[in-house]
Amino acid sequence: MKKLMLAGAMLCTSISVFANGVAVTPDANDPIVTKFATLGVTVKQINPSPVAGLKELITNKGVLYASPDGQFLMQGTLIDLNNRNNLTEQALNGVRQKGIKEYEDSMIVYKAPNEKHSITVFTDISCGYCRKLHRELDDLLEAGITVKYLAFPRGGLQGSGYADLMNVWCAKDQQEALTEAKSGVDTKVVSGCSAPVAEHYQLGQGFGISGTPAIVLEDGTMIPGYQPAAALKAALEANKAS
Repeated sequence: MKKLMLAGAMLCTSISVFANGVAVTPDANDPIVTKFATLGVTVKQINPSPVAGLKELITNKGVLYASPDGQFLMQGTLIDLNNRNNLTEQALNGVRQKGIKEYEDSMIVYKAPNEKHSITVFTDISCGYCRKLHRELDDLLEAGITVKYLAFPRGGLQGSGYADLMNVWCAKDQQEALTEAKSGVDTKVVSGCSAPVAEHYQLGQGFGISGTPAIVLEDGTMIPGYQPAAALKAALEANKAS
């Protein structure tokens, strides 16, 4: 699984859980909260960090790191070289599981007849690798992998990409509309519909997603980019065995 995560990701772009200490719900007057708010970043949780002098922040823009007074910001991946663990990703696993569960009712789901696993995919219509993954849908379903889609318009909450995803999520037959859109068919405009595309997009940003497809496994692990059906099956089986 580590090799899979470190392999070159193919995606369309538009960015030990701590061993000691206890997560802290931030106070509104905390200097980290107030300073990050000026950047448009909402700090949801402040945790201890394995690195002295740094706090781990769970935010609406993913995992960030800061000095206790909020003066210094670090953005990037924190890796424990002793065991090759990606601590930034591990911090987000539980957040992803919880967030995905809250949006189960608004996903477009292709259920495997003999379900063994499921993946949740943040997708965009114009993304070439998203289309490539969708063309392998039958292989995934045959392998017992249910595919659940959430919307992630790479261009943000405006323009044709956002509008197309809104039309798909508002369609009477969402599965058919998504498959047609990914094959290049223009989406049919649906008026008077309030699909949660914006909410999906904001959720993805909070997971640290910056491109599509972004594939979330059952344990919250994220694969940032396209992987063939066989590789996804192997990753799911490896997670199950571990």
